[in-house]
Amino acid sequence: MSKINPFHLAMPVHDLEKARKFYGKVLGCKEGRSDEHWIDFNFFGHQFVTHLKEGMKVELHTNQVDGHGVPVPHFGVVLEMEDWKALAERLKAQEIQFAIEPYIRFKGEVGEQATMFFYDPSGNSLEFKAFKNKDQLFAK
Repeated sequence: MSKINPFHLAMPVHDLEKARKFYGKVLGCKEGRSDEHWIDFNFFGHQFVTHLKEGMKVELHTNQVDGHGVPVPHFGVVLEMEDWKALAERLKAQEIQFAIEPYIRFKGEVGEQATMFFYDPSGNSLEFKAFKNKDQLFAK
């Protein structure tokens, strides 16, 4: 696989302090620069920025994948399996409500992966996953 460059993603949030607590404390992302209208986070090595959008409304939509209604749009990170398991346990301990509880998807098939979905306080959907065999990340 070629070198992976950090992505930059900016997402709206309705409350910066709730975003600061969720991304900083719950997910453990280090805070970077900030302003009264935005906060930069180190999101697992990527630049993630929350921008204040007062009165924002999230329209929920799902697509069926492996028998589950997967929230769309969503974003997240592919972790190593042990890191994924640790994050799942940390989120459960903090009583995060999952849109899709942590489980193994496509068990025994190409692309077998652990996955979980949950929402930030503004309703943005996140997915964290880990592959049984990371070489199958883009396998057909």
